[in-house]
Amino acid sequence: MHLAYPAVLSALLFCTGLYGVLARRNAILVLMSVELMLNAVNLNLVAFDVWLSKAARETLHSGQALTLFTIAIAAAEIGIGLAIVLAVHRNRGTSDIDRLRDAAEGRDDGTGSDASATATAAEKAEATA
Repeated sequence: MHLAYPAVLSALLFCTGLYGVLARRNAILVLMSVELMLNAVNLNLVAFDVWLSKAARETLHSGQALTLFTIAIAAAEIGIGLAIVLAVHRNRGTSDIDRLRDAAEGRDDGTGSDASATATAAEKAEATA
């Protein structure tokens, strides 16, 4: 098998994942797209490892070892990422990334001014003190 076939498939998978990261608004779909990108990298690592081992006749499979390491990191990333998404969804009631970013910037009320958000935060602090 030529190296071009897995390389093209890997590029298509990576581009699909990149589109998912850039276009999606749901945090869980963004995490799934990141996983798709990591799997494209894994496919590339294994394909180039097989290709280089045939050319150099070496028995060290560093591409496959890196793939196992990447799979372990991806499993940890998805576990922590889903825990964060679930915690945010419980607190805010949504996992829409645009809404979360707007709420973090203080534009939750729709006015868009940071001064009113700062004044509201100061009023809340005075009320609790």
